[in-house]
Amino acid sequence: MAKKDYYETLGVPKNASEEEIKKAYRKLAMKHHPDRNQGDTTSNAEAKFKEAKEAYEMLSDAQKRAAYDQHGFAGVDPNMRGGPGAEGFGGFAEAFGDIFGDMFGQQRGGRPGGGRQVYRGSDLSYAMEITLEEAARGKDAQIRIPTWEACVTCHGSGAKPGTQAKACGGCGGAGTVQMRQGFFSVQQTCPQCRGTGKIIPEPCTACQGQGKVKKQKTLEVKIPAGIDDGMRIRSTGNGEPGTNGGPAGDLYIEIRMQKHDIFERDGDDIHCSVPVSFITAALGGEIDVPTLSGKVSIDIPEGTQTGKQFRLRGKGIKGVRASYPGDLYCHVTAETPVKLTEHQRKLLRELDESFKKGGGKHSPTGDNWTDRLKKFFS
Repeated sequence: MAKKDYYETLGVPKNASEEEIKKAYRKLAMKHHPDRNQGDTTSNAEAKFKEAKEAYEMLSDAQKRAAYDQHGFAGVDPNMRGGPGAEGFGGFAEAFGDIFGDMFGQQRGGRPGGGRQVYRGSDLSYAMEITLEEAARGKDAQIRIPTWEACVTCHGSGAKPGTQAKACGGCGGAGTVQMRQGFFSVQQTCPQCRGTGKIIPEPCTACQGQGKVKKQKTLEVKIPAGIDDGMRIRSTGNGEPGTNGGPAGDLYIEIRMQKHDIFERDGDDIHCSVPVSFITAALGGEIDVPTLSGKVSIDIPEGTQTGKQFRLRGKGIKGVRASYPGDLYCHVTAETPVKLTEHQRKLLRELDESFKKGGGKHSPTGDNWTDRLKKFFS
């Protein structure tokens, strides 16, 4: 049977770049790898995998590709040209390694050239509650977080005093072992020592062989002015310690805003509800309203209705990334008097009668509401 064109095998044009060829090969290798195609499809997948491998070996090498482009299969026939050399193996191995990373989830971060694998520590999260005032002004805070310290009993070795750790027999102290995956050999973390490269026959009783003990430490944290609910502050290197000398993770401080008795925050703006007597709402007057920096006075116009909004520019919060502070919005609520005396009831009835004699001019929405009701029921 005639061999299939290498470009056709990989599904790329003849002017494809090295990166396009590598990408096409990786895709086919992932699809047709025998370990991913068990059962009746194994032999067919194996054949296609070998085809893709051969095509990539030839086209990833500049000299072999040039010979193939000029002479076809005769240009790369090992019986005629001495067989494929080792020049293209580096590119093939590079793509091959990338495939292993995708296929088997091999962890990276080990030391160059092998040896014990080094892993970064996990990140930690800490929830901190702050008040609206603290968020607006910023603050310096202290928090207590868990940390690890070298065990004073075994001086960090993990072995019982008077004993010592031994090289792992499963990996010879390398921390990794070679595992077979179908046709290939894959380097994985040693399951016996979990990548440490050593076994502790008699663990230290103080730290259970970990070489470290959990403690608490105090950390100084600066909360920037303008921070908002849900924002996070990163403290580099204050997470879990790494493994085998790897770097520590980070600590993320998540901000949670406490509910305020008066204000509600909306971005850089704040809102508050201001109750006023119905007399003040009707006649107008001056009232004091709170802000984050103290009291201020605002004028209530005559005839102010419930829901009227007053905007105080610059009395909000200056956000972390903002150039100017937000505003304060005061929402007026006219209060209906309660627990009236008989004399007060009489006065209100007299007042109501005078309003009725005046017609709709005393009720800005009454006539409109009456008209809408008539239309609705008609």
